[in-house]
Amino acid sequence: MPAMSEDPWKARLEALGALLREERRAAGLSQRDLAERTNVSNAYLSQVERGRHEPSLRVLAALTSALGVSLKTLLVRAGIIEAAHDEREPRVPSTEAAIVSDPALTEAQRFALLSVYRSFRLTGKSPPAPA
Repeated sequence: MPAMSEDPWKARLEALGALLREERRAAGLSQRDLAERTNVSNAYLSQVERGRHEPSLRVLAALTSALGVSLKTLLVRAGIIEAAHDEREPRVPSTEAAIVSDPALTEAQRFALLSVYRSFRLTGKSPPAPA
């Protein structure tokens, strides 16, 4: 995977695309499946996932709805909007944002790390202590 862009906005679009790709894969969907569910072309979805195109709010809403994720959470994780500092609202883990935006990681490494991290967060269990 190419290194993240030095342009802050481009880097955020790349992070957004990477997050969408990871959510799609976690949902077990191909690009074609997600494109069909959202009435977005497969080629356009590919460009969005690679950070090559800035999706409209309508497209983002359709994608996040089909993936079962919060649009707000996705935008916060990508660094496009700021997280709320309201005590009633859960904080978005910066760990995921760090994994997605780390230019030293390959796409496969990002996927593996996010999968393991999310599995621990969902179960609430800590990983076993090293021997």
